[in-house]
Amino acid sequence: MSEDKSDKFKNEAFEWIKSILFAVVIAIIIKTFIFNTTYVLGNSMYPTLHEKDRLFTNKIIYIVDEPKRGDIVVLHAPDEMNKDYIKRVIGVEGDIVQIKNGYVYLNGEKLNEKYIAPNSYTNEELKIEVGKDEVFVLGDNRLKNASKDSRYFGTVNIDEITGKAFFRYYPFNDRFGTLK
Repeated sequence: MSEDKSDKFKNEAFEWIKSILFAVVIAIIIKTFIFNTTYVLGNSMYPTLHEKDRLFTNKIIYIVDEPKRGDIVVLHAPDEMNKDYIKRVIGVEGDIVQIKNGYVYLNGEKLNEKYIAPNSYTNEELKIEVGKDEVFVLGDNRLKNASKDSRYFGTVNIDEITGKAFFRYYPFNDRFGTLK
C-alpha cells in the first residue's frame, strides 16, 4: 500500500511540474509575441502618464492594423540605441502637421488636445508632411525640453513602433485603467 501512495505522489508531483512548465512556456510566448509591460521613466507624457507608471502594451496590433491618431505607442528611440520612448501619435501617412503660435494643427485644423495640461504651449514652429509608413509623434508634456519627439527627431517609421499602450496597471489609484 505504501508503494501505491508513493506512485500516486510521484504522478501528482509530475502533473504539477508539467502544469507549471506549461504555464511558464505560455507566459514566455505571451510576453515575447503578444503583450509586454512598460515602465514609464520621465515626464514626457505628463499629465496622461506619470513617472513610474506601469503599462500593458499590445505588441501585435500593428501587424494587423496601422497606428491611429491618438494612439499612445512605444517606439525605439531614433536618437539613442537600446532605449524606448512612449509618445502619442499625432499624424499618420499623408497628414500635414504644423506647429505655430504654440498650437498643433493637423491638415490645417487646430487640434483639440484634451490630453495636455491646460494652457500648455507647444514650443517650436514647424510644418511637416508625414511620409509613407511613418507617424508624427509628440509627448503630452509640451514644456520646452520636456519631451524628445518628432519636433526633435522628425517622423518615425512605423517599423520602429514596438507596441500600443492600452492599460495602466500600476499605481492603483484614480489613474488606473484604460489609456485615452
